[in-house]
Amino acid sequence: MAKPKRQYVCANCGAVSSRWQGQCNDCGEWNTLTEDAPATVFSQKHDLSRGGRGIEFVPLNRPAELPVRKSTGLAEFDRALGGGIVPGSAVLMGGDPGIGKSTLLLQTAATIARGGNDVVYVSGEEAAGQVRLRAQRLGVADAPIRLASETSVRDILTTLGQGDPPALLVIDSIQTMHSDTIEGAPGTVSQVRGCALELIRYAKASGCALMLVGHVTKDGSIAGPRVLEHMVDVVMSFEGERSHQYRILRALKNRFGAVDEIGVFSMASEGLEEVSNPSMLFLSGRDAPLAGSAVFPALEGTRPVLVEIQALIVRLQSGATPRRAVVGWDSGRLAMLLAVLESRCGLNFSSAEVYLNIAGGYRLSDPAADLAVAAALVSALADKPLPDKSAWFGEVSLAGEIRPVAHAGLRMREAGKLGFALGYGPSDAGNASSTLDYRVVNALPNLVDRVMGTQ
Repeated sequence: MAKPKRQYVCANCGAVSSRWQGQCNDCGEWNTLTEDAPATVFSQKHDLSRGGRGIEFVPLNRPAELPVRKSTGLAEFDRALGGGIVPGSAVLMGGDPGIGKSTLLLQTAATIARGGNDVVYVSGEEAAGQVRLRAQRLGVADAPIRLASETSVRDILTTLGQGDPPALLVIDSIQTMHSDTIEGAPGTVSQVRGCALELIRYAKASGCALMLVGHVTKDGSIAGPRVLEHMVDVVMSFEGERSHQYRILRALKNRFGAVDEIGVFSMASEGLEEVSNPSMLFLSGRDAPLAGSAVFPALEGTRPVLVEIQALIVRLQSGATPRRAVVGWDSGRLAMLLAVLESRCGLNFSSAEVYLNIAGGYRLSDPAADLAVAAALVSALADKPLPDKSAWFGEVSLAGEIRPVAHAGLRMREAGKLGFALGYGPSDAGNASSTLDYRVVNALPNLVDRVMGTQ
């Protein structure tokens, strides 16, 4: 960039000179020349107060028609989305490789296409023939989906711009897309951000619903820039263990509905099937109760799910270092709960190995599971089963008290629907359900007395 020329202006008469001097040549006054540097090219280029086009402001209180959601054909998917797909929205779905993301979106695309809507499915990872083979296996090969195997965002948007926008555009996956206006290989931070921005801009302008598949890192977070999650309207996580047949679709962000809603699916030979009663997946179904097993009514969004918590206590010989193994729960919270049981109840876990498992591969983060975990630990330590058909919930404080939790009535009603007769929890939930015999547990010593049979 060329260096800007300096000029000097006389404060008395306004004469301009290319160099400074003591006396003005025009008016003859002394010491009136001052430097007046013109705006640089850089400042002119970045002056955003001029040169733009005007925008139209819309009053917030103006009546407006809400967009009509489109059903995906899967009630569990609609539940996780908040009621269906919103036209013009951008949905980002992440999950481990092979978990079923492409299967779910292909089934959804087929259902919407069969309803008379135009659907475009763009695969950047597979050839069109591979997608057709999967469609035949899923029984959706007859759906009128426009299928393409392409990675160039320019080619995709140019083709879509030649006709009416589709009702649904599926991009599988965003990490394979490439823009020729950005340097870098596909999958880099700049490419992912730039390609996503162009696709989302098209979706907002045309009213086309956009679904993006995102790769995940080894720790389970979506690969690429974190700003990608801020750009989209809905972020969904498809979770599950390959050794189990069920899958959980969880909404982590939703501008059109509640977060932490889940949809439960079962992986079958013909694709994903909905699970209307997910509680039955996580309960053992045995007739006789066993020591170390407690049932907890968890809450996922507005859906209660009953899960089984299993504990095992193994006594060790003196001198051995005990292990603490946890599957599906926070190991730090288990250590805290063991410390509270030892300090407040006088139980000895320091010389025993402790194993805790959430049945079915379910992952719990609800603090209301504290009481159920404590009940399972005490039951395993005493080698006495808990009362049959009983559900436990409540948060445990460091003082050993049982604190109240949210939506106690919803939890108890779900337990009553599945045939449970007893409920144990904090005192504020005593009138939560008329179908259960509810018994208050005020503190951990009270729990120990109940399990040991003294109450």
